[in-house]
Amino acid sequence: MIKKIKGSLFIKVFITTAILLTGVSFLVYLILAWYTPKTYSNTLNATLDEQTKIFISEISQMPMEETGGIFDNFLDYQNVDRMELFEENGNRINLPTERSADNDVVIETKAWGNEDNNAPIISNSYTVSFLGKNTNYTLVVYGAAGQVAELQRAFQKVFPLLAFIVFCVSLVTGWIFSHLITKPVLKISRISKEMSELQFEWQLDEQRTDELGILAKSLNYLSQKLNVTLNDLQAANRKLELDIEHEKALEQARTNFFSAVSHELKTPITIIKGQLEGMLLGIGPYKDHERYLTRSLEITNTLETMVQDILTISRLETAGADFKKDHLDCVQIIKAYLNETADLIAEKDLQIHLDILPSAFINGNKMLVEKVFSNLIGNAIKYSPQRADIWISVLMKHEQIVFSVENAGVHIPENSIPRLFDAFYRVEQSRSRKTGGSGLGLYIVQEILHQYGSECTVCNTQAGVKFSFII
Repeated sequence: MIKKIKGSLFIKVFITTAILLTGVSFLVYLILAWYTPKTYSNTLNATLDEQTKIFISEISQMPMEETGGIFDNFLDYQNVDRMELFEENGNRINLPTERSADNDVVIETKAWGNEDNNAPIISNSYTVSFLGKNTNYTLVVYGAAGQVAELQRAFQKVFPLLAFIVFCVSLVTGWIFSHLITKPVLKISRISKEMSELQFEWQLDEQRTDELGILAKSLNYLSQKLNVTLNDLQAANRKLELDIEHEKALEQARTNFFSAVSHELKTPITIIKGQLEGMLLGIGPYKDHERYLTRSLEITNTLETMVQDILTISRLETAGADFKKDHLDCVQIIKAYLNETADLIAEKDLQIHLDILPSAFINGNKMLVEKVFSNLIGNAIKYSPQRADIWISVLMKHEQIVFSVENAGVHIPENSIPRLFDAFYRVEQSRSRKTGGSGLGLYIVQEILHQYGSECTVCNTQAGVKFSFII
């Protein structure tokens, strides 16, 4: 129970409020019960004193024997209970009243015959003198205070009912007060708990103008800021995760690439080394130095091409988009390469069909752009059979250059197409070796096009194989 009370603000405020209201109510009751009769008694005493002084001023102007009627009239005053008269030596004497010979009997009957023997009595002493006498007497006047006793009894009688009413009113008032005070505080407490759990799908009432209203506005503003910040943080975190995954993928690709490079370089180096050792030792057919030197030169050329391609890839990874860019005409680059390979085209009796614009300009690095066209067109020339047809197209579509090269007479297996742009991937190992390819040509083409936001695609056509890209 105590733990529940400690854990509930509403219960603590309710109990505190009810106890305070009850205590204050009973304190007010005790003050009234004590102070009201006392005040009323003082009022009666003051009134009696005033009347007594008037009475004394009347009897002091008359002989003592003639004051009986005045004494009788004063005794009939409702606030007078009885009187006593004393000489200077302290002896009590009879009052000069005319009602009875036995004055004391009459007086005592009025004094003690009252229905409420427990009624408080108030008294005052006065010095009086009578006309014709030089002696001063002491008059003691006792006032009737029955009203004061009635007032005290009234307070005592009303106490149980008043206590019940005070208790009920305190409980009801305490509950209402606690509800009004703690409702916004409890709501703010619940909202703060939701905020600690990073939940911001709520809105506090901002109609209040007091401190709680200001706190509600502050919490709403804080919630909006935290929600925006959290969303930005989550977006940044997602981007960071993607960047990390991308970086991991690049690192893995780089590792795989250099692993493949090591493997690819190992083979030609081993061949050259074996041929040179055989020629130096004059073993068997290696005595024909001219034949094997020619083969070593071919392998060395292949190795040189591979190293150049690897350097190009390294430059792409390190320089990125920082290559020097010029205003280049793609058509002139294509025509220049066809002129360079005219002997090979004529040797294989290939038919080149051009569907190109007079000019097609782009902003790019000359060395990289030439690498793209030379690799794609060169592959078409190298892998085409004798007397095959090659179609080269350069068109403009939606302010973009559309390039394609298609060579007839050959097809690529469908399962090899997805891996065609991987480093060192060859559809036919023996055929690629024969043509002197490094296995990096198409990989370089794709990496260069990625620098320009483009991508090379390949597909088998009815006549042969078609490579194309848009830039």
